[in-house]
Amino acid sequence: MNISGIFKKNPIRSVDTETERYDGYDAEETAAQSSEGQSSVIPEIPDGLMTKCPKCKKTILSQDLKGLHYICPKCGHYLRMYAWKRLKLLADPDSFEEWDTGLITKNPLHLKEYPGRVRSLQESTGLDEAVITGKAKINSMDTVLMIMDCRFLTASMGQVVGEKITRGIERATAEKLPVIIVCCSGGARMQEGMTSLMQMAKTSAALKRHSDAGLLYISVLTDPTTGGVTASFAMLGDIILAEPRALIGFAGPRVIEQTIGQKLPKGFQRSEFLLEHGFIDAIVERENMKNVLGEILSLHAAEQKVLEKEGSSEETVADGTETDKTGKNPFSKERAKAKTPWERVQLARAKDRPVAEDYMDRLFTDFIEFHGDRNFADDAAICGGIARFCGQPVTVIAQMKGHDTKDNIRRNFGMPKPEGYRKAIRLMKQAEKFHRPVICIVDTPGAYCGMEAEERGQGAAIAESIYEMSGLKTPVLSILIGEGGSGGALAMAVSDEIWMMENASYSILSPEGFASILWKDASLAEKAAKSMQLTSYDLMKNGFIEAIISEPDHYTCEEMDKVCEELHAKIAGFLQEKCRIPSEQLVEKRYNRFRIY
Repeated sequence: MNISGIFKKNPIRSVDTETERYDGYDAEETAAQSSEGQSSVIPEIPDGLMTKCPKCKKTILSQDLKGLHYICPKCGHYLRMYAWKRLKLLADPDSFEEWDTGLITKNPLHLKEYPGRVRSLQESTGLDEAVITGKAKINSMDTVLMIMDCRFLTASMGQVVGEKITRGIERATAEKLPVIIVCCSGGARMQEGMTSLMQMAKTSAALKRHSDAGLLYISVLTDPTTGGVTASFAMLGDIILAEPRALIGFAGPRVIEQTIGQKLPKGFQRSEFLLEHGFIDAIVERENMKNVLGEILSLHAAEQKVLEKEGSSEETVADGTETDKTGKNPFSKERAKAKTPWERVQLARAKDRPVAEDYMDRLFTDFIEFHGDRNFADDAAICGGIARFCGQPVTVIAQMKGHDTKDNIRRNFGMPKPEGYRKAIRLMKQAEKFHRPVICIVDTPGAYCGMEAEERGQGAAIAESIYEMSGLKTPVLSILIGEGGSGGALAMAVSDEIWMMENASYSILSPEGFASILWKDASLAEKAAKSMQLTSYDLMKNGFIEAIISEPDHYTCEEMDKVCEELHAKIAGFLQEKCRIPSEQLVEKRYNRFRIY
């Protein structure tokens, strides 16, 4: 069978792809689409009989729409397809064995409205969470199949979503099965804060293990696939397919427009745009998806059989294994309460606060900077190269802010672009090859949110960095010295240990953004900072970091000597301990560090 005939041959269509706008961070309002059209039916017609196309506004018999795989016969628009309906389209009849049902969604930020919202969606959708996972047959071939459903908080990735996907990948690895994930999501789940952010690392690390076992992963991107899902498992497929005109991007269109103050061109962030820029393998019509997936699985079947015959099995990692995080950095409750979370956020952003360059000058000698990502450009927001620490060669990679306006403009105010992350990846892989420890200095308000960043694959670059860091066979230390903004910071913090300066912050989003999304009022940033548990003391208490580095109340370059004295001693201890650990054990411990969330 020649499968080229069932891929889209001319993916660029002259349609107004911006008629249906979608913002991955304000998803519940824009993604509303009830089953069988309950919220969009014609008045005075029985519920469920007719559905209105959100694109052309024409009405279609729901039964006809179902037979057309929820593609509008009037304009060809792809309506969003719910998980169980898509499962029926893709899997052989009666072949699906569902896994990991009944996991309980927790409320780590103790938001009053969140548990009720989850219960309401469970009742209205019949789902326990935003993804179904299990084992299925596609054209008689076994695969692990996971399908996300946008009705459930826009399929945002909270702990249960991340846990189900991770368990599915782990079981696929143990049973030597390929994985197919049908992605749709508004991104990370704001209501779960840092716990949600950790799911990006957890799922990506699980996929790294699956890949190292020589197994196939196919990612299928549907409308919408945005935010933290794009910046993790969605963009890590060996083969990445997409439905026509699906919205795919790290930041939503409205967020980008507000950031850059410009209206985006038609078709921006759609499947066709990603294909043109080299980020996906093919666009496949919905009615052809099962056959294409089946053919890809068939092409890989011989390799799967070889792996099965080998019969080798790795030792199973016990669930709940934890890194010892006690006794390293006892801290005073009084000191923790000395400043409010919002006050610490302001200190982390202070203009006279030391930046990465100041730490590099004091902690390392003989630094040689390396430039470029070997793909597109050199990004001054990330600086990296080789240096010595007490005579030992190390690789140092830092997110760079400037001391003055001119330097900040040159360094894009510490907001890396994709080429910055790809440069960091290149240097990390080089360090692994030559057995050099990696020390990352993290200080960013977040990854750069702009049109050119999306064109060059911001989400894919962050995902790749998380993915590669999780498996680096050399010690990795990350030190957060100022702001640790979302996935942009996590991309340099999938480490053996994470340390924070006392007044640094590390969070899923800025307090202003958090307040704007959850409460529609950015002026509530101070309240958000308190709810987000983003201070070093909060994060230490909750097990997200290993150490707090004390600092003066007004921390400037003039007060760095004592701080760097403490840092120098701790780094020496870190290197002495970690460099003695065999690489396989080091990677195992790092995996378990993120697996517990």
